[in-house]
Amino acid sequence: MRVEERTLVTVSAESVYLAVSNVRRMGEWSPECVGVWSRSQQFETGTRFIGWNRKRLWFWFTSCTVVRAEYARDFAFEVRTFGMPVALWGYRFEDQGAGCLVTEYWEDLRSGRSAPVTKLLGLVFTGTPSKRRGVINQEGMRATLARLKAAVERA
Repeated sequence: MRVEERTLVTVSAESVYLAVSNVRRMGEWSPECVGVWSRSQQFETGTRFIGWNRKRLWFWFTSCTVVRAEYARDFAFEVRTFGMPVALWGYRFEDQGAGCLVTEYWEDLRSGRSAPVTKLLGLVFTGTPSKRRGVINQEGMRATLARLKAAVERA
């Protein structure tokens, strides 16, 4: 399963990339992420971080690794729980004249032998059945992109 959402912002791809690739700021935009912890100050390919998430009464953390950091083009990270793959989150940036088209995308990586376990953990930790995760994430992406747009255009 893969979902994505887009928004047009009135700043350069470089400006939006710099905001998004500083994953410590993700809690400012995401309706689920409440914070990020990492020893690193730079988030480039191979950088690891912990994402802290909350949805109503549920609270959970994920282990993340940056898998793509192409300046002003693409930024993506893989999410794991207890060492098992869960998802790929990413952002693409395309210059559009005086602005930038930002695409946020999510891909479900829960497959193979670990899929039943990660789907169960997803339900237990997030309260969301795996069949609804795509819809929930797409709704969250709309909120994230609206907040991101407001923040980068205000800066």
